[in-house]
Amino acid sequence: MNRAVIARRRSRTRGWLVCAALLVAACSRDGDAPDAKAAPRAPAVPVAVSEVVRRDVPVQLRVIGNVQALATVSVLSQVNGEVFQIHFAEGQEVKTGDLLFTIDARPFEAALSQARAQLAQHQAQVAQAEANLARDTAQYENARVEETRYKRLADGGFVAREQYDQMRTNEQSLAATLAADRAAVQTAKSVVQADEAAVDNARVQLSYTQIRSPIDGRTGNLLIHKGNVVKAQDVGNPLVVINRIHPVYVSFAVPERYVEQLGRYRAAGELRVEAGVPGVSKAAVGDLSFLNNTVDPATGTIQLKATFQNADNTLWPGQFVNVVLTLYTERGALVVPSRAVQPGQQGTYVYVIKSDLTVESRPVTVALVQGSESVIATGVAAGDRVVTDGQLRLIPGVRVEIKPAEPAAPAPKTTTPLGQR
Repeated sequence: MNRAVIARRRSRTRGWLVCAALLVAACSRDGDAPDAKAAPRAPAVPVAVSEVVRRDVPVQLRVIGNVQALATVSVLSQVNGEVFQIHFAEGQEVKTGDLLFTIDARPFEAALSQARAQLAQHQAQVAQAEANLARDTAQYENARVEETRYKRLADGGFVAREQYDQMRTNEQSLAATLAADRAAVQTAKSVVQADEAAVDNARVQLSYTQIRSPIDGRTGNLLIHKGNVVKAQDVGNPLVVINRIHPVYVSFAVPERYVEQLGRYRAAGELRVEAGVPGVSKAAVGDLSFLNNTVDPATGTIQLKATFQNADNTLWPGQFVNVVLTLYTERGALVVPSRAVQPGQQGTYVYVIKSDLTVESRPVTVALVQGSESVIATGVAAGDRVVTDGQLRLIPGVRVEIKPAEPAAPAPKTTTPLGQR
């Protein structure tokens, strides 16, 4: 084959290669056209977040309680009579022994004077009986001496036997008189003792005309007025009711499942109790002082009482209060808002925001729920940011946009019951 033919074939081959290259380039430009227009990125999901913090958490029970007076006394009269004077005002603070009422004392003063006069009369009779005893004792001694002398004379034949018999009879008669005198003295003394008891009783009855406060406390409504006649021990009509409110009790009940914990933590030390009154910013603080010895089978609860000093009169008997009983304090607990914890098929989890503003799902173990907060045992670390709102639109790997924090809401009034530890 000559060189001209070879040259023509090479030229034709180069042409085909150029055409193929151009075709491939055109196809490449047509295939790259969709990639040149990148698909629009999905918008970030707006979420609210909160940081996991480590702090001490008091474990508390929150219930409704009722304020009770430490002691309540219905003041009654112990004698019949007219109310002569009232020495206090309604609602006044009184001390033990303060004079409250005076009953007309004149009938009782007269009875005391009569009892004293009778005592004096019988005391004089005792003196008379003792004088008679002394006189008859002297006569008996003389008669005994005479009887002894006449017996010797009669035995010697110096006097007639009849004279000795007279002396002996006289001595025996005086001995009997002496015994009677001694009995009379004892009788008179017994009468005097009865009179002394009557005087004491009359004195006590007279003291009942002054009605004094048996306790420290605050008086209630005045139920009787000056000039009214009162009856002794009229239980249905007290003169006034006094409540002791320094200190004061708050009674409340908790479910029976907390009995073991209450006993355990109470044995370790005093349990702090707070009582909040609606409308009052500062809660009263007291100590748990009573744990009932039985569970109410009708309600499945056990009654407790806390004692409050109530120096500022925050608590009043009959009032309903919000009770917060602190069992113990969880030291250095990991705390997240309870709304961050979500239920799932594999258990509870939270969405944690990573550094690239995407989220991941982490399983967590909730140790306890305390109000609007949950204490996490495992699954997160201090400083992690967890999603608290917007979880419904999230899946692992989704980008998020953090919404500005909203103003803090008021503290919740109730607390989710404590879980078993």
